[in-house]
Amino acid sequence: MSDVTLSKAVRSNLLHLQNTAQMMDRTQERLATGKKVNSALDNPTNFFTASSLNARAADIGTLLDAMSNGIQTIEAADNGLTAITKTLESMQSTLRQARQDNTFQMTSFTLPKDVPFSAGDQLSFSGGNIDTPANVALTKPASGSATIAWSAAGSLNDDGDTISFDVTLDGGAPQSIVITGADIRAIGNGDYTIDSAEEFAALIEDKISGATVELNGNAITITSDTLGANSRVDIGAATVDDTAGGATATLITNLNLGLGAAIDGAPTMGAAEGGANKTVDELVSEINTQFKGQLRASNDRGMLRIENLSTTPLKVGGASGDIIDGSPMSEATIDGNTTRSALADQFNSLRSELDRLAEDASYNGVNLLRGDDLKIVFNEMGTSLITIETKDAHGNPRPINSNEIGLLEINPADLETDEKVDELLHNVQLALGEVRAQASDLGSTLSVVQNREQFTREMINTLQSGAANLTLADSNEEAANMLALQTRQQLSQTALSLASQADQSVLRLFG
Repeated sequence: MSDVTLSKAVRSNLLHLQNTAQMMDRTQERLATGKKVNSALDNPTNFFTASSLNARAADIGTLLDAMSNGIQTIEAADNGLTAITKTLESMQSTLRQARQDNTFQMTSFTLPKDVPFSAGDQLSFSGGNIDTPANVALTKPASGSATIAWSAAGSLNDDGDTISFDVTLDGGAPQSIVITGADIRAIGNGDYTIDSAEEFAALIEDKISGATVELNGNAITITSDTLGANSRVDIGAATVDDTAGGATATLITNLNLGLGAAIDGAPTMGAAEGGANKTVDELVSEINTQFKGQLRASNDRGMLRIENLSTTPLKVGGASGDIIDGSPMSEATIDGNTTRSALADQFNSLRSELDRLAEDASYNGVNLLRGDDLKIVFNEMGTSLITIETKDAHGNPRPINSNEIGLLEINPADLETDEKVDELLHNVQLALGEVRAQASDLGSTLSVVQNREQFTREMINTLQSGAANLTLADSNEEAANMLALQTRQQLSQTALSLASQADQSVLRLFG
């Protein structure tokens, strides 16, 4: 077009028209894209700054999915802990029901009044919660006295006479006693001094527990109503060493003294007789003392009532049916507490359900209650993160299940006594406290992750808004610009037309 010659006015109007068209193209692009900076050519500084902001926003945005999954995992674990808490409360209720239950089985036995029992007749108790079978005699202990007639050689003189003998109490270890003059020495029991025969009798009384010793001249009388029909006091090889005379005389030779017989003169063994039948009240008192917490005895209108404080059967030897006969061949059975036994099974079922709840509290393959750990990254560089796992009171990682929180499977025997039930209730209360503490810890962690998720969303919005401020166009402004440019274009076209008409006026001269 260099060979075409345009007038100055036409060329000027054409140039303005071209500029207007370029500006219209740029405005149309801004209106179409919504951006005032579409490439580095538009504004290099704003373009690259906005690109950096948008890139960081995109990187942070990829972390939101992990945060969202983490939140759901924590909520799944919290759901499990909530269900476990309800299960523990049910276990508490089961134990409290056992604690309040007193439906122990019992049997009342008739005690014959006119039939005397023999010395060996007894009641025996085994089973139930009795660890070691034990017996209760049906007769009272034998009572009576035995007298030892000491010879004249047995008197204590001032010339250093020595009396020595051994005393054995009811089959125990022999106790050696040596008497020299006015000094008496008990081997293994320290030194004693006696000044009279009365003190000597008092020493013998001290050596025979539960017996009364009386001195009458040279005779010592031993009386007992507590050692029982088969008790023995053995005094063996008692001799007198007469220092002045240089001779040794035997005072007593191997005396085996059975309480309940009197011995005069030369020592012999007396026979002890059995006592009378015990009354129901006496048996009640003795049984309750000996088997406290294991069974309970009471007087049921003259009959001996035995209550089995156990969930397993109690064997009562010496009873045939509901009559006490004292025979070792007889045996009666008192059933255990079936209610507490059933509650033990219920407790174990709840314990199993607790473990199943812990196993099912997973999300997307991660189960915090099973001991899994969950790591959530909070920034694009990976320098800000949190690791979530269940822990004990000391901060050590551990899963949540019945064994870990101290709840073991129980047997019916574990509910036999109120003391055992109270101990189990204490264990469940401790477990409940641990689970609630763990739920509180997860709740606090959940708040942290949710807060961080909200922060990340707002941070992304801030970055994207900053990038938009650098690159986005103002649609109102651009629309106004487009209207102005259209008007200018029309005016430029009119001006170009006028300029062209000025050149055409020359043609009129050739008309």
